[in-house]
Amino acid sequence: MHLPCPCCGWRDLREFTCIGAADHLHRPVPDAPPEAWHDYLHNRANPAGEGRDLWYHDPCGTWLVASRNTLTHAVHGSTGLEDAR
Repeated sequence: MHLPCPCCGWRDLREFTCIGAADHLHRPVPDAPPEAWHDYLHNRANPAGEGRDLWYHDPCGTWLVASRNTLTHAVHGSTGLEDAR
């Protein structure tokens, strides 16, 4: 599988580290109730189909959000983390 780095273009998957679902970027506020932190830390959605994942491109140090299909592994593109928020 290949992923598009916003800085380097399409690169081999071995150059990237997957962090997880991009929707998990929104942390609870520090004084959120314990239930909100428990949900954030321990519960993950595992959708089949279209999704957005957070990746780190090791060679150039770029954080990106890649849109891909988890069933077919088709990658539709990516954006830098700053643009994805």
